[in-house]
Amino acid sequence: MAGAVPGGTGLLGTGPLALCAREPHVPAERLVAEMVPPPRFDSVRFDTYNPDPNQPSQIAAVKALSGFAGGLGGAHASGAGKRRWFSRAPKPEAGPRGIYLDGGYGVGKTHLLASLWHATPAEPALKAFGTFVELTNLVGALGFQQTVRTLSGHRLLCIDEFELDDPGDTVLVSSLLGKLVEQGVALAATSNTLPGKLGEGRFAAVDFLREIQGLSAHFRPLRIDGEDYRHRGLPEAPPPYSDEQVTKAAYATPGASLDDFPGLLDHLARVHPSRYGALTEGVTAVCLTDVMPVPDQSTALRLVVLADRLYDREIPVLASGVPFDRLFGEEMLAGGYRKKYFRAISRLTALARDAKGLVSQ
Repeated sequence: MAGAVPGGTGLLGTGPLALCAREPHVPAERLVAEMVPPPRFDSVRFDTYNPDPNQPSQIAAVKALSGFAGGLGGAHASGAGKRRWFSRAPKPEAGPRGIYLDGGYGVGKTHLLASLWHATPAEPALKAFGTFVELTNLVGALGFQQTVRTLSGHRLLCIDEFELDDPGDTVLVSSLLGKLVEQGVALAATSNTLPGKLGEGRFAAVDFLREIQGLSAHFRPLRIDGEDYRHRGLPEAPPPYSDEQVTKAAYATPGASLDDFPGLLDHLARVHPSRYGALTEGVTAVCLTDVMPVPDQSTALRLVVLADRLYDREIPVLASGVPFDRLFGEEMLAGGYRKKYFRAISRLTALARDAKGLVSQ
C-alpha cells in the first residue's frame, strides 16, 4: 500500500491511515438512525437550489416539490409549518403516493430530494432518506417484515439513486413499497431512468414487467433537464499527480488515508457496501496511488457505491495513475450501468478538484 501505515491514526507524525486496514461492522439500528440526508445536504433547502435559467424544468421541479411537501402537512418551501401527523396511518390518497425525479446526473436531483425531506413537517424519526442500495441493505439487515414495521409509521421515504440492478431487487422493492404505500407512507425518489424503464439493459426486465409496472404506479414522474452543474462554468479536473506527491500530501494532511488503488478494490470486495460509509468515517481526504481502469463490472459497481459515499461526505480524493474519466472502459460506458458510471466519474472529478489544495506547489 504505497507508504500507508495500516495502524496509523491519520495525525501528523503518525502517518496516514489505510482504508484497507478497516473492517467496519455496522449494527442494524445504526443503519436506521443514519437514514437522513448525508452531510453534504444537511443545510440544503429549496431556496438554496440554483436552477439553470435556461432549463425551465428545474424551476418547475422546485414548485412541484414545494407543493408536494405542502400536501404532507402544510410545509412551506423553507421547511417551516405546522406538524400534522397521526398516531395511526392515514388512508392512502387516490393516485400515486410518490413523486419521481428523473434526469441526468448533476442536475441537482439529490439537492431537491434532501430539500423535500427537510421541508416535510415531521420529526426526523418519522422521515427516512437513503440511497436505493442503503434501502436494500436495510432489508437485508432487519428482514422484510421488520423493515415494513420500522418504516410504516413514517410520513415520507426518500430514495436516492433508484436503480434496479437485478430481478431480486425488483421483486423486493416492489413488495416493500407496496406495503408502505398501503400504510400511507409518501414516497419520493431520484433516478436517471424513468420508472417504467427500470432494469432495462441490466436483466430480462420483460420477465418482471408486472413488478416494474407496479413500482411505476406508485410515482408521478417529474423530469428535470440540464447539464451537470458540477462542470457548469468550472475548470477541468486537475490531472493525476505522481505517487510521490500523493504520498507526501497524505502524510501532511491530518486524518488522510493512503492506499494503492488495486489493493483498495480488492478490499471493497470483502466489505459489504452498506459499510462503505463507516469505512470512511473520520477520514478527511482519500489519497490513492496507481489508479487504473477497473477490471470488471462487479468491481466497478462497488467503486460506484464508494464514490457516492465519499461525495456525500465531501471527502476530497487525491490520486495518481489514470484520470478518473478513464476508470471505466468503453464497453462499460455503453452498457446498462452507464449512468451509474458517468455519475461516479462526475462525482470523483468534483472531489479531485476539492483535493487540489492538498498538494504543495
